[in-house]
Amino acid sequence: MRKLLNVLYVTTPEAYLARDGQNIIVRVEHEERARVPIHILESVVCFNYVGASPGLMNLCAESGVTLSFLTERGKFLARVSGPTTGNVLLRRQQYRIADDTTICTSIVSSFIAAKIANCMTVLRRVLRDHGDSVHTTRLNQAVSELTDCIRMVVRSSNLDQLRGVEGRAAQVYFAHFNELILEPDSEFRFESRNRRPPKDKLNALLSFLYTLLRNDVQSALETVGLDPYVGFMHRDRPGRPSLALDLMEELRPYLADRIALSLVNRKQVTAKGFTKSENGGVVMDDDTRKTVLAAWQKRKQKTIHHPYLEEKIEVGLIPYAQALLLARYVRGDLDGFPPFIWR
Repeated sequence: MRKLLNVLYVTTPEAYLARDGQNIIVRVEHEERARVPIHILESVVCFNYVGASPGLMNLCAESGVTLSFLTERGKFLARVSGPTTGNVLLRRQQYRIADDTTICTSIVSSFIAAKIANCMTVLRRVLRDHGDSVHTTRLNQAVSELTDCIRMVVRSSNLDQLRGVEGRAAQVYFAHFNELILEPDSEFRFESRNRRPPKDKLNALLSFLYTLLRNDVQSALETVGLDPYVGFMHRDRPGRPSLALDLMEELRPYLADRIALSLVNRKQVTAKGFTKSENGGVVMDDDTRKTVLAAWQKRKQKTIHHPYLEEKIEVGLIPYAQALLLARYVRGDLDGFPPFIWR
C-alpha cells in the first residue's frame, strides 16, 4: 500500500478493503495492514483484483472518493463513484483546453521538452557507464543536437512547429540508437525506427514495450477521470487514445527504451526468440514475451526519486503520478504541468 498525492494505491496481493466508521481498512488474510481516514483521500486505486466490501464502496461514494480497479499488469477494469463527481467538470475543461491551441502549445512543449531531455539522459548514461566501448564522439554530437532541439521547443509558437521539432529529435536519437547496443556483431542491429509492422527484432521489442507503457498510461488517465481519447498533441481519431499517446511521450526513454537496451545488452532476449511473419513483420515468441513482461514488472517494482514530488515512489506509479498532476493542471490547481524529467 502507498499513499501518493492523496491517492491510496493498493498493490498487495490478496488484499481486501473494508469500512470501519470513516476509515478504509486494508486487510490481508484477515490481518489489518493499514487504516486510512477517508477524508484525506481523493481516490483509491486497486491492483491485483483487490476485493472491496459494499460498505467500503458506499463510504467512497458518499465521500466523493473514486474507487478504481486494475489488473496486476495495470489494465483498467472499472471505476466506482457516487452519483455526482468532479469528473464531468474535469472532462469539460479538458475538452475546452483541447480546442485552445495556445494552451495546448504550452502543455505539448512540456511533453516534448521532457521527452528530449530524457532521450539525452539515455545517451549520457551510456557514455558514463560504457564510454570505453561506444563511439563517444558521435553520441556527444547527438546530445548536442538534442540540446539544440530543446532550444527550438522553447522558441516554438504553435503545435505544428512542436511536432516538427519532436520529429527532428526522434530522428537524431534513433539515428544513434544502434550505437547503444554494446555488442558490435549483435543480431539486434537497428537502422531506423519502424512499426506497423516492425521490420527488425529491436523495433519489435520497442513496439511491444511501448504498447505496455500506453496501456499503463491509459489506465492512469482513466483513474484520475481524464478522457484518454482526447489529446493535446495527437489529433483525435476513432479508437486512438490520443491523450495517452501524449502523456507517454516523456516516459518512453526512461520506461521503455532503457528496458529494451538492457534486455539486449544483458542477452536476456536472443535472436532466436523472434520470427518473421508472412507480411514481413517481426514478432516475438511466447517465451520471449514472457521474459519481457517479467522484466517490465520487475522494473515497475523499483523505486525512484520523483523530481517534482521530491519523494521516492515505485517506478510503476510514475504514469499515475503524472496523470494526476495533469488532471490538477487541467482543473487549475497548478500553474503549469510538471513533466517527468529523469536525472
